[in-house]
Amino acid sequence: MAVIAVYSVKGGVGKTTLAVDMAWRSAVHSRHSTLLWDLDPQGGAGWLLGLPDAHESNAASVFRKDVSPADLIVPSRYPGLSVLQADESMRTLPTTLARIGKRKRMARTAALLSADYARIIVDCPPVLNEISEQVFAAADLLIVPLPPSPLSARALPMIQAEILTHHPRHPPILPVLSMYDGRRKLHRDVLSGFAAGWPVIPMSSVIEQTAARRAPIGTFAASSEVNARLQRLWEGIEAKLALQQVALSS
Repeated sequence: MAVIAVYSVKGGVGKTTLAVDMAWRSAVHSRHSTLLWDLDPQGGAGWLLGLPDAHESNAASVFRKDVSPADLIVPSRYPGLSVLQADESMRTLPTTLARIGKRKRMARTAALLSADYARIIVDCPPVLNEISEQVFAAADLLIVPLPPSPLSARALPMIQAEILTHHPRHPPILPVLSMYDGRRKLHRDVLSGFAAGWPVIPMSSVIEQTAARRAPIGTFAASSEVNARLQRLWEGIEAKLALQQVALSS
C-alpha cells in the first residue's frame, strides 16, 4: 500500500484535478484498488468524478473514530476506484485534530485501509496546519503542483522546511510545474531555473474540460499532449514508489 498526497499551500494550481487524474490512472491503468480520499472542504474530488455531493456532514468523524471509513466510502463509475468524499464537517477538522492531539491518526487509518486499497490518493486542502501535519505523517510520497511563478520558488522551500522540522520520517517530495505556458518568457525562465527537471503539466483547455465533463482527461482526450504528460507523471510516481519499496526491503 502507498499513500500519495497531492498538496500545495497555494490554491488554484490544479491540485484537485491532478489528484483525481492520478487516482483514475492508478485504478484504470495500473489496476490497483484505489481510494481517493478528499480532505478539502470544497469536495471537488468526488464532484469531478461525477458523484453527487455528500448529503451527510460527517467526513471529519473518521478522525474522531465516530464512524468507520468504510461506512462513508462510495464507489465511482470507474472499476477499482472508490472515494471518501469531503463535506462541510471538514471545515472544523483543524480544531478537531488539535483537540484530539493524535498526530498520526490519519496514518493509522490509512494503514487499516491498506487491507482493501493498494493506493490511497489524498486531495489535500491548501493549508499549513494540523491537517497538513496529518498528511505529512501519513504520506509515502508528496506531489506538490506549483505554478510557474517566483512565489513558487518560496513555497517549495517552506514546505520542505516544515516537513524536515517536524517529521523525521518525512515523505519524498515530487514538485510538478503546473499551468505552464511556453509562450510566456516568465514561464520559460522558471522552467530553465528553479523548476528545471520538474514534470510539466501545460496550461490547456483540455484540463478545463475535466470540470465541464466531470471526467478524467484520459476518458475524453486520450490522444492529447496533456494526457501523455500526465501518464508519464503517473509512471514516474509508480517507479519512485517501487524504488522506495526496494529500499525498505533491503
